[in-house]
Amino acid sequence: MRDCKLLSFAIFLVLFLVNGVIGEDPYRFFTWKVTYGDIYPLGVKQRGILINGQFPGPQIDAVTNDNLVISVFNYLSEPFLISWDGIQQRRNSWQDGVFGTTCPIPPGRNFTYNIQVKDQIGSFFYFPSLQFHKAAGGFGGIRIWSRPKIPVPFPTPAGDFTVLAGDWFKTNHYILRRGFLDRGRALPNPDGLLINGRGWNGYTFTVDQGKTYRFRISNVGLTTSINFRIQGHKMKLVEVEGSHTLQNTYDSLDIHLGQSLSVLVTANQPVQDYYVVVSSRFTRQVLTTTAVLHYSNSRKRVSGPIPWGPTTQIAWSVSQARSIRWNLTASGPRPNPQGSYHYGLIKPARTIMLGNSAPWINGKQRYAVNSVSYVQPDTPLKLADYFNIQGVFSVGSIATNPTGGSGYLQTSVMHADFREYVEIVFQNWEDTVQSWHIDGYSFFVMGMEGGQWTPASRARYNLRDTVARSTTQVYPRAWTAIYIALDSVGMWNVRSQNWGRQYLGQQFYLRVYSPAHSWRDEYPIPRNALLCGRARGHIWFCGIFGIFCTFGFLIHLESKRTRRQTNTLFVEALKRFTRLANFVTIGSAIF
Repeated sequence: MRDCKLLSFAIFLVLFLVNGVIGEDPYRFFTWKVTYGDIYPLGVKQRGILINGQFPGPQIDAVTNDNLVISVFNYLSEPFLISWDGIQQRRNSWQDGVFGTTCPIPPGRNFTYNIQVKDQIGSFFYFPSLQFHKAAGGFGGIRIWSRPKIPVPFPTPAGDFTVLAGDWFKTNHYILRRGFLDRGRALPNPDGLLINGRGWNGYTFTVDQGKTYRFRISNVGLTTSINFRIQGHKMKLVEVEGSHTLQNTYDSLDIHLGQSLSVLVTANQPVQDYYVVVSSRFTRQVLTTTAVLHYSNSRKRVSGPIPWGPTTQIAWSVSQARSIRWNLTASGPRPNPQGSYHYGLIKPARTIMLGNSAPWINGKQRYAVNSVSYVQPDTPLKLADYFNIQGVFSVGSIATNPTGGSGYLQTSVMHADFREYVEIVFQNWEDTVQSWHIDGYSFFVMGMEGGQWTPASRARYNLRDTVARSTTQVYPRAWTAIYIALDSVGMWNVRSQNWGRQYLGQQFYLRVYSPAHSWRDEYPIPRNALLCGRARGHIWFCGIFGIFCTFGFLIHLESKRTRRQTNTLFVEALKRFTRLANFVTIGSAIF
């Protein structure tokens, strides 16, 4: 074992010295302490989840390709995990922070996430993914800024505001879970809405007259679509979950569960204070809350009626959704225009149809995908796959089309091939709006219409400038179709963003597989990986990693004909190796 370590290190050191020191994408370090604390979001004392004493949690600011090292200390009395909504975790589903990939952080322990925001810009958020903790807080905003040399399709705003909005329950999250969901009962209606953790007029955004500001709005709620608007002000949409959009102007915008977007707002109205309004969509009882847009030299408080917003109008929402288009000439995270990727000219290899349902199974309310209601295994799927632990899951345990059969319980995993280009149709036969998310990817929203999807529906797809995002809505008794390039190996969660439905089974995992087992396709298991369930006690020997580490470089290098090609490849390999320094130990790692 020691000889293996020394050999690995010696070869690495020689290659490093021959090729010289290289640059690395910047690192940003965060230390978070997760605790319970008293919060009063709707005027009632509640036990909330705080991060560094804050509710909502701290803002994460990063630049494209930055490495985020986030050390999370769990001071709760139960296991805890954080997931990163919309962060793609390129080749690194180990860091995704859902139970299918990551063991929970035990009480009194810590875990360090190592995340690179590779080739991403835009507005996202993080949230706790276990035990219905999301109903107690623990969420926060993520802003990924463009690199300095990458053009942004609008002038730099005078300020940048994060708006974390969503529904909220006065009932303790533990009671919601144990008293309702675990007993097979649907959640009650939420009690109200919050803006940045505050209730009515509890939060203020201060602006200077004549200046333009960016508002990044995320729906971090549990069950409810929302509408966002600012009294007397127009909003120019500029970004949706990492995609620059055509800069259309709106009076109000629908934001469905788990979605994020950015708007520009110019403070061009008479000096006074104005309502910032969030209201519920598609609910019998309309919930409303407000914050305040405060002009810095204003002495006049908000007054008058709250501006009207849509309530149950589905056609209005569909029309707005179709108006959100990709800005083809704008750069994304790279300098080339977004429109240089001609997604509509690529023929999908296959079609997957996912039908949601709400079956009763064993006398309890459950939710399902293609008749399968997901149940959590005792071991994360990613670890079971890596260590070849039998009996945890079976690939192909969920059909790729609705079966029409009765609902049943299963740990559902669907197979997909690396670099496959796939059409996915979300078919909703229920009377409620659905919100679907796929971890690890952005996808192109090709079309959405009422009724049953058929192959003839493709004639109405947007093949030119539809938006790329990671969460899409599906309207009642309707369908939404997407195209997705499966270019990142891993075990990826496909789920409802309605957290009650997700908890009761409306999710599954997509196993994107490559037989190559190469660093080019997927990072190795992190050195600090927590092991739980049937993965406890497994050992990762030198033979697995050390041989790859030492000879893999040489094989790749010898395959190149010129020194310039060799240097280029080595630099790329060394960058990966350096980035993985916090993940792996050369030669061996015993967990």
